[in-house]
Amino acid sequence: MEEKQQKLDERYLRMARIWAENSYCQRRQVGALVVKDKMIISDGYNGTPTGFENICEDENNVSKPYVLHAEANAITKLARSNNNSDGATIYITASPCIECAKLIIQSGIKRVVYGEKYRLSDGIDLLQRAGIEVVYLEV
Repeated sequence: MEEKQQKLDERYLRMARIWAENSYCQRRQVGALVVKDKMIISDGYNGTPTGFENICEDENNVSKPYVLHAEANAITKLARSNNNSDGATIYITASPCIECAKLIIQSGIKRVVYGEKYRLSDGIDLLQRAGIEVVYLEV
């Protein structure tokens, strides 16, 4: 990877980590940024849908089933804007699950940069199968 792209990737991933701080989730805070032509066109963090209480876990500290992942929030936010994600890069603080990987594929995103490996790799495997460039960056 060229040095200039590496530095950009590191910066955007750090920004995604800062954005994750907006999450009300206690177990894990995840952030995502969608970047196209060196512009942030969408952002997201994990949390409950608009209008719901900002409590992600139940009394047993298990994530509620309706909590949205950061990637899903960023991608669906694009649907409400005039932007599109064709050819974009998504920066995510943690590797995507298989459900978010499907959204990434369908949204036209061509590159995924993530900073933390999740215990399951099925999302990463699916992205690679779809020909999407996947980059793991420890920052």
